[in-house]
Amino acid sequence: MEISWLQAILIGLFACLSSMPGMGGTSIGNYTLGRPLIGGLVCGVILGDIATGVLVGCAMQVVYIALVTPGGTVSADVRAVSYIGIPLAMVALNSYGLSPESVEGAALATSFGTMVGTLGTVLFYGTATINLVWQHAGWQAVEKRQYKKLYVVDMVLPWISHILCSFIPTIIMCKLGADVVELIKTTLPMDGIAMKTLFTVGSLLPCVGIAILLKQIVKAAADFVPFLFGFVLAASLGINLVSATVVASMFAIINYKIKMLSAQRVAGAAATIDDDEEDI
Repeated sequence: MEISWLQAILIGLFACLSSMPGMGGTSIGNYTLGRPLIGGLVCGVILGDIATGVLVGCAMQVVYIALVTPGGTVSADVRAVSYIGIPLAMVALNSYGLSPESVEGAALATSFGTMVGTLGTVLFYGTATINLVWQHAGWQAVEKRQYKKLYVVDMVLPWISHILCSFIPTIIMCKLGADVVELIKTTLPMDGIAMKTLFTVGSLLPCVGIAILLKQIVKAAADFVPFLFGFVLAASLGINLVSATVVASMFAIINYKIKMLSAQRVAGAAATIDDDEEDI
């Protein structure tokens, strides 16, 4: 598999759009287009292999499933994972002849994503640093009451930051990444210690994402039960994660309805008590 210049440009464009304010802020940009699950679909469409793109995106999403950026603190740039790591992982899988559904394929994909994600933090902070210049220009426009200039500051000037720190690096790394992958393939054979270590570490990385997620959502021992329910379904019934998600959605709706009924009963009881107090 070789990434053409046109494909690299399209991937670079999505790397910019994944965090642009003009794309609805972080809700549509960073937290939708920027996620590996969506990025895998986008890269799969652009590179002409949707199945591999989605499977690679799923493998990488598990690692970063609970990633948050409190106060702009970023441990890994998910944009780089989605639009640099996924294309390079797809090229690597094709080069090594690995299936993305295999354990080795998923481990290789997560390893590539982690390496690129850590490197991508440099690009993230580079973008944020350049944006400080536009922020200063925005404050000057506010002080001069030139509020119409804020549209330019918010919608136009950030493109310069993203072109320099997202668009161009993504194009270069995606286009030249195939040669790097071939070099890695030649230097590090499949049966070598380095690749076996890479596969082992890559297989453990999803545990990190799941552990972070558990740390955020589990407050009591009983919270483990619904979390493990999906794994039990997958193991006993043989269903995939999409089917388990549909089943979980039904239980979530039932749980929501029960809580809403309980809240209505509490509100009704409180209203009855208030009426009794007024009668007294």
